[in-house]
Amino acid sequence: MKVFEKIFKFNGGIQAKTKKNISTTSPIKQFGLPSKIILPLRQHIGKLAKLKVSVGDHVLKGQLIAEADGNVSAAIHAPTSGKVLSIEKQLIPHPSGLPDFCVEIEPDGKDKWVQIKPTNWKKIDLEKVNKLLLSSGIVGLGGAAFPTHLKLNHGKAENSLKTLIINAAECEPYITCDDMLMREKTNELILGIKLVHEILGVEESVIGIEDNKTVAINLLTKAIENEKNIFLKIVPTIYPSGDAKRLIYLLKGIKIPKSQRSSDYGIQMFNVATIIAIYRFLEFGEPSISRIVTITGNLRSPRNYEVLLGTPLKEIIDAAGGQVIKNNTFIMGGPMMGFKLPSINVPVTKAMNCIISSEPDMVEEKKPVLPCIRCARCAEACPVQLQPQELFWFSKSKQLEKAEEYNLFDCIECGCCSYVCPSNIPLVQYYRFAKSEIIEERQEQEQANIARERNEFRILRLEREKQERAERNALRREQSSNEDKTKLIEEKRKAIADALKRIEAGGEEQ
Repeated sequence: MKVFEKIFKFNGGIQAKTKKNISTTSPIKQFGLPSKIILPLRQHIGKLAKLKVSVGDHVLKGQLIAEADGNVSAAIHAPTSGKVLSIEKQLIPHPSGLPDFCVEIEPDGKDKWVQIKPTNWKKIDLEKVNKLLLSSGIVGLGGAAFPTHLKLNHGKAENSLKTLIINAAECEPYITCDDMLMREKTNELILGIKLVHEILGVEESVIGIEDNKTVAINLLTKAIENEKNIFLKIVPTIYPSGDAKRLIYLLKGIKIPKSQRSSDYGIQMFNVATIIAIYRFLEFGEPSISRIVTITGNLRSPRNYEVLLGTPLKEIIDAAGGQVIKNNTFIMGGPMMGFKLPSINVPVTKAMNCIISSEPDMVEEKKPVLPCIRCARCAEACPVQLQPQELFWFSKSKQLEKAEEYNLFDCIECGCCSYVCPSNIPLVQYYRFAKSEIIEERQEQEQANIARERNEFRILRLEREKQERAERNALRREQSSNEDKTKLIEEKRKAIADALKRIEAGGEEQ
């Protein structure tokens, strides 16, 4: 069995109740055509995609409706055929609860594809592959939504990558979309790994998976029996093993500093679903138009659905039987790092890997926050080896410079400290507050600096214009003076010439 046994344990972490069996008893279900499609133009990290359609246009499934604006951006494609009804701001699944520009499409029921074709990626260079992936709309489907083509920039051309890591840990409680994907699309995953392995030109590919995914482990072990360069490494079920830097340490024993990327150490990482999306695009020409979403928690029929992007979340919640106990509280992502949705009247996006209908113990009256007793449990649980207690005091008292000195921005906001705190202090909320204050201060300072630079430039410009005017006036005066002198000299010369003529004329008369 090609399984790496040795692991490198990181500091801290917690062993929470996984609650994953709730949504793994049934296979992934294909969700049908929704009543409408609402596509936010920003479903990725980076710039808003640029519109390529207008209201009233008829679009086909897979058609580009918004192209990537620059390198750090991602394209948006129509998930089905239909008519563009509107292009306006609508509510989206985001912690801010603010609306953003969306394209609304009315499906025509035909689900007719635009012409698509596979890519002969073996016969084109890496730069062309990246350009194609830029147009694919594929982003990190683990929730980060980082444009995928950027990760392939470090490939054969630079000859710097040695290891491809497939993040199959899926460490947060409740989330099972990757687990079910590995079970049901094992062969596609292995084909995708081999494809990306070759594109990047790495020496080895390592699948990092938690030991609680026994079905997927057995299937993957069998699938890689005859693969020389693909390995499986089973890690303990401990949160947050799925964090990129934590998983790299678990698998390779390499600590990636805050200021550096994994590619600087010869490592590139992709999520399970992202690998399959790359495979489907390059081998079949399918852009990013759907994803697997875990619908779980306080619902009558929790399970995983394959859903078209832009599908109204409410329709999926209804398909899952609705809430058992009504509380209208839904979390996007996991219970540790996810956020409460402003409403279920939002669309499915590329970043939506899980929706949890909050169970009673999640929405019960909060326990009172008590004073810190300096028990140091938060420090013991911190996987980044920070000092959460000190960060709490500095954040609470707005000593932001001190908080930065204690590496506030190294915090990955995993929530381990809050989870173990016996005083029920919402530590992560304080850290997020402090980070936002620092970022706001920096933005204000940057704007002030820009304003000052503009003012200084204006003053310099006015001084320069004043000096230029003075120089022009002096030049005009000098020119005028020279003209006057020239004129005077000419007049004198003329007078002398006239006098000489008179004298000569008088002599002739005599």
